[in-house]
Amino acid sequence: MRELILTMSMSLDGFVSGPGGEVDWIFSGDQEAIDWKLANAWNASLHIMGSRTFEGMSGFWPTSTGVFAPPMNQIPKAVFSRQGRAILAGVNERSEQVGALQQGAESWGEAYVASGDLAEEVARLKAVDGKPIIAHGGAIFARSLIAENLVDRFMLMVYPLALGQGLPIFSDILAPRQLTLVDSKVFPKGAVALTYRPA
Repeated sequence: MRELILTMSMSLDGFVSGPGGEVDWIFSGDQEAIDWKLANAWNASLHIMGSRTFEGMSGFWPTSTGVFAPPMNQIPKAVFSRQGRAILAGVNERSEQVGALQQGAESWGEAYVASGDLAEEVARLKAVDGKPIIAHGGAIFARSLIAENLVDRFMLMVYPLALGQGLPIFSDILAPRQLTLVDSKVFPKGAVALTYRPA
């Protein structure tokens, strides 16, 4: 049975993006932080995300030559969307118009579409043996996973930045929730990777 890991970058004051979805600051890490994120991206048998994140990523990663492109393209995906399979329409064609497709780029158009009950869909994906499932968000999708207690491990990269306002991911829990710290790592530019499990 696979575990579900929610991996998110967040500010010191707990936001995963600015109020308008601004995330440029998450690319300000040092090489050690990038290497840590990259190792975790490869340690997945499935990448899952909400529909907005899928639309953004499926338009970017297939032609990207960045260091994260190989795991993002080559590892299978699942998208959680009420649109059903319509969300996959034209994914590969749009990418081809932008540039040369990278190895594994076709996997975006072959993503599993989860359009049923969130908990049931996650249970179905977890029931398969293999390396962990990595959930990428965005904020609304992450909040739903957290609210329904579907996350087995939280891997949070906390940046030395206060946004003042933005999108949180723990705002939909109905009561305080205790987490147990299982690992931490400090990076040269001040970011801290914190790994928690539900207590």
